[in-house]
Amino acid sequence: MAAIRGLGWLVAVGAVVAAVPGLAQGPHGPQAPEWVADAVFYQLFPERFSNGDRGNDPTRDTLEADVPASWAVSPWNGDWYARADWEKEMGPDFFEHGVFHRRYGGDLEGVFDRLDYLQNLGITAIYFNPVFHARSLHKYDGSSFHHVDPHFGPDPIGDRALMATETSDPTTWKWTAADALFLKLVSEAHARGMRVIVDGVFNHTGRDFFAFRDVREKGRASPYADWYTIEREDDPATPENEFRYRCWWGIDTLPEFADTPDGKDLGPGPKAYILDITKRWMDPDGDGDPSDGIDGWRLDVAREVPVAFWRDWHALVHAVNPEAYTVAEEWEEASRFLDEGAFDATMNYYGFAFPTKGYLIDATLPASRASREFHDRLDDHPEAMRYAMLNLVDSHDTDRLASMIVNRARRPYEQPQKFDYDVAVSPRHHDDYRLRKPDATDRRIQRMVALLQLTFIGAPMIYYGTEAGMWGADDPCDRMPMVWPDMRFAPQAADPRGRPREPDAVAFSQPLFEFYRAAIAFRKIHLALRRGGIEFLSADDDAGFFAFRRFDGGENLLVGFNRGEKPYAWRIDSAGADVTQLFTASGEAAKVAFAKDGDTTVVTLPPLEAVVLGVTPAE
Repeated sequence: MAAIRGLGWLVAVGAVVAAVPGLAQGPHGPQAPEWVADAVFYQLFPERFSNGDRGNDPTRDTLEADVPASWAVSPWNGDWYARADWEKEMGPDFFEHGVFHRRYGGDLEGVFDRLDYLQNLGITAIYFNPVFHARSLHKYDGSSFHHVDPHFGPDPIGDRALMATETSDPTTWKWTAADALFLKLVSEAHARGMRVIVDGVFNHTGRDFFAFRDVREKGRASPYADWYTIEREDDPATPENEFRYRCWWGIDTLPEFADTPDGKDLGPGPKAYILDITKRWMDPDGDGDPSDGIDGWRLDVAREVPVAFWRDWHALVHAVNPEAYTVAEEWEEASRFLDEGAFDATMNYYGFAFPTKGYLIDATLPASRASREFHDRLDDHPEAMRYAMLNLVDSHDTDRLASMIVNRARRPYEQPQKFDYDVAVSPRHHDDYRLRKPDATDRRIQRMVALLQLTFIGAPMIYYGTEAGMWGADDPCDRMPMVWPDMRFAPQAADPRGRPREPDAVAFSQPLFEFYRAAIAFRKIHLALRRGGIEFLSADDDAGFFAFRRFDGGENLLVGFNRGEKPYAWRIDSAGADVTQLFTASGEAAKVAFAKDGDTTVVTLPPLEAVVLGVTPAE
């Protein structure tokens, strides 16, 4: 119950990261655009977000896999774990046979239809998983980077015919109906004050990518042969196909672009192509005004692309739009890589998600160590970059936040094994992985996690449906269709391993949505939470208590988290100051007790509660 000091005019305790008056200057020139510090991001898969146009749904011939003739688009509101007849035809009675070949028909029209929802939630930036032409649901196996997937737009057949007339020469590229609809969506988002960033996959393509398709047909005689690394050509004298090529992680559906012979840059062919598509999407009409283009990029497997490419690419990005935002996918400490590649930020697994999960979700990381890790990992980066970090907890590469909580403390918090982040956290790999719906205790923890996201330094990112109460294991279960309030859903009654289970009702959680909306609005009101400094205050390991201060000018906010199972008396030295309650994670403000003890204010938090306090000089 140590007193906590450090309220600006009192004696400071703990490490301080100062407020940053200007965020735009980085080590390689203009970086970390100021708008990012104020942004709240929302990540979505168009294919799983909303089906606004049933006339453009995928068809069996658009899949790369050989699926049964009975294949059909899956019902949006069906039991996720129930297998359709065509899925059962594909293999043994196990869930993963068929699930990766499902399509639900989500599209850009569906995103249009739900922009009001995102605006009501308070979202100011949308991060699209890849929207480019590809066969898979996730679009990381691109067939083209200069076209939006035809089945996201209104005329898939016409778009394909138009695309067939093109070459790698940008002067031959047309704007398809899907492209035009995406640009219209960008324009509408901008009109609503929302930015748009898109996933860029510049390490590999799919096998239908125009250049690789030509290489498959012609081998080293193809003009694109040096775009890939051909390890062995096919021998036409034999019945089998010996054609082999370097592919990402040995996955033959993902051939890798070739680097230069010295490995220091991307090969000249793919590099020129990527620079061309970058200009195309950032300034579509090429008039020098980027306002009609996307606002930035999330870069997949960024470390697997040579740094020299990233430097040149970033020079182009910032030349086209100095306010563009680039964020690298990176799971470990990445300060040197980010600096060398001139990135604005990273997906902040290492600096935010890992200690958040260890402390708040699993409760295996002591509060004092969490405080140190948060501070030290912020301190790894220059000031401007700290405010641009993409602070996420769950994503398309993890189990969902609610299911992380349901399955908490499966393994102790240790680095660099990433404990249970993207390490087979699924019933595909563990028969003891719990699929159940989160209970009231789980939801209390989820609200604490969300409040930490929305009060910490950096840009918070919500994975689609987390705010709606969705749960699910790692891929593919983190990619269920979005649960909407205007739809009725079948309960989850089937089990992927055929085990008996109690059915769980599936429905949009209005109370959780209202909490997220209120917490986002609270962040927007308080400049200290978006652009202020941070001071890490004393922590209590025995009680599981952790706190920090956010400050900007005359605004001082204290944020405290009681992860323990007992009430915690937070003693605040408040001589000459008033301490008021501003926000609680639970919404049960009356259960947070205040008492005065001389110059100390005692704030007693119930178990599993977080609170934001305002501290102002007494009148």
